[in-house]
Amino acid sequence: MKRLVVLASGSGTNLQAVLDASADGRLPAEVVHVIADRGEAYALVRAEAAGIPATHLPRHVDEARADYDARLGDAVGDAEPDFVVLAGWMRILTMKFISRFPGRIVNLHPALPGELPGTNSIARAWAEFERGERSATGAMVHLVPDEGVDDGPVLATATVDIRPADTLDTLTERVHATEHRLLVDTLAVLCTEPPTDSPTELSQ
Repeated sequence: MKRLVVLASGSGTNLQAVLDASADGRLPAEVVHVIADRGEAYALVRAEAAGIPATHLPRHVDEARADYDARLGDAVGDAEPDFVVLAGWMRILTMKFISRFPGRIVNLHPALPGELPGTNSIARAWAEFERGERSATGAMVHLVPDEGVDDGPVLATATVDIRPADTLDTLTERVHATEHRLLVDTLAVLCTEPPTDSPTELSQ
């Protein structure tokens, strides 16, 4: 069983998908620690409910990003993970952290490669759809080799069509459902075989 440390900043629905897949045998891995930078992150509650160590690790006032990432790296390293999973982690990591886990940091992003990096990607995709500039969006899972935003080597993608009857809420729901499945499926592959140079395209 591979060991996963999950970093999250919010509600933890992607974490829950990983926990469920681990529990029912779809994912040959166990989450050994969950760390959140925000005390109100519901991901901490989900971890505690599953009996998994959960840590709130806030950034101190005036603390440099690299100094925070050094502390974060210590907390993650103590759990001896095979992979570090960024599941709704809203901080850009510095090389102070990234260099400690080369080839082992996995990020999930609700957009296709090269599109809509950063925050609010689904809302931005919806705004482009309303302007007639977009007919689909998607999700991707990629490695994090450096401080680039949502642009590391792609492991898997999934396209989500934007339907004429969609609203922002229905689109958000379908993108999140796609994210959950894509993350679990990609981690299952990573935990059984090394990554390849060709990303996997999953259907909805």
